[in-house]
Amino acid sequence: MARTSAQRLKGFRDFLPQTMALRKHVIGTFERVFQSYGFLPWETPTLEYAETFDGKSSEEAQTLMYRFADRGGREVALRYDLTVPLARVIGMHPDLPMPFKRYHIAPVWRAERPQRGRFREFWQCDVDTVGTAQPSADAEILAVVSECLTAVGFSTYRIALNNRKTLSALARYSGASPGQAGHIYRSIDKLSKIGADGVRAELLNAGLAAEASDRVLELVSIEGENAEVLDTLERYLAADSEGVSGVREMRAVLDLLPCFGVEPRACTVDPALARGLDYYTGIVFETLVEEPKVGSVTGGGRYDDLVGAFAGRPLPTVGTSLGLERIMEVLEELHLTPAPRVSADVLVTVWDENALPNALTLSMELRLAGVPTEVYLGAPGNLRRQLTHADKLGIPLTILAGPDEHARDEVTVRDMVTGEQRPVARHGAATHLRAMIAATQETPA
Repeated sequence: MARTSAQRLKGFRDFLPQTMALRKHVIGTFERVFQSYGFLPWETPTLEYAETFDGKSSEEAQTLMYRFADRGGREVALRYDLTVPLARVIGMHPDLPMPFKRYHIAPVWRAERPQRGRFREFWQCDVDTVGTAQPSADAEILAVVSECLTAVGFSTYRIALNNRKTLSALARYSGASPGQAGHIYRSIDKLSKIGADGVRAELLNAGLAAEASDRVLELVSIEGENAEVLDTLERYLAADSEGVSGVREMRAVLDLLPCFGVEPRACTVDPALARGLDYYTGIVFETLVEEPKVGSVTGGGRYDDLVGAFAGRPLPTVGTSLGLERIMEVLEELHLTPAPRVSADVLVTVWDENALPNALTLSMELRLAGVPTEVYLGAPGNLRRQLTHADKLGIPLTILAGPDEHARDEVTVRDMVTGEQRPVARHGAATHLRAMIAATQETPA
């Protein structure tokens, strides 16, 4: 039989057990935080009608979407994000109680150029609150972000905060035409990467007047404590009611964060933060990790029009997406979270063919008693091979149950770390093993 070449599509990945265990640990941690705030789980299909996304995503998103005709001739698309499916489901279920809080953890697909922290298939972890415009909902989302990152081991991160209303006012303040506003947003969003001179050059190339470009940079370069930045923005934009509204919305959210136990310094007002998606209408935010530099690891904001477009009525919504892939990259690079063990706690060795029924029965007894147990399924005998197998899998304890142990109604328990062995009465084996496992888990690394 000819050997088939083993290949994997670029931008996609395989996750071996050790990596998968850490991913499941992180996802499980996020789920516990989401549920502690009352967010409810749900799932949506991988495929949607392509028209579901039309007009609901940016032009860039439309070019990166996997779209095709299925066998029935229907135009379909792999989901690009989890936000548009949220809007579609809310529109189809008008009886859901409002405000409605849901979380969704699932893969999405984008046909873009793979690079560090960016893949064609990746997972998003989304939480959204639908049906309320209260600043407490925005503050709660930020609190969830902070608690999730802290729970998986992050200690140094910064949540950058801005408001699309303030950005719109900034464009008007500069004297730019309405058609130039998009160029302003895209350019200032790169301020941390290309610097003020780079942003100015981009604005001038986009046709913005030099005076207007300078006024934009004047506002996005405001620095200081949050209260100082907001006060300065409000003074500059005093004649623009929408801009002032955006500033006051940010102030209201920041005032509530201490009630959620979020340190004020964890969230900073950043007048240059624009966020790339067009559907944001109010508060926008990103979480930035400075070392290693992988960019933002979470992003979100308030989008009060998208869900209503499907529901046929106004439905203010705020939410965020935690980028699992970038978060995993930082955790692995900085070793912030110990990799969970993926194996069973115990391997039952098989002395010979005659001992197999006894080994299988013993393993079931241990599982029923709450001890994750594996039986060696290779050729019986050769205990050295079986112990090596346990060692390679990281199984901490093995059981030897040969004829002598069977005659005494005992088993021999071997600690694979220390090499120590001791006989244990079979009827007390589960209790003894649980105590050994607990002691191992309590021992500092």
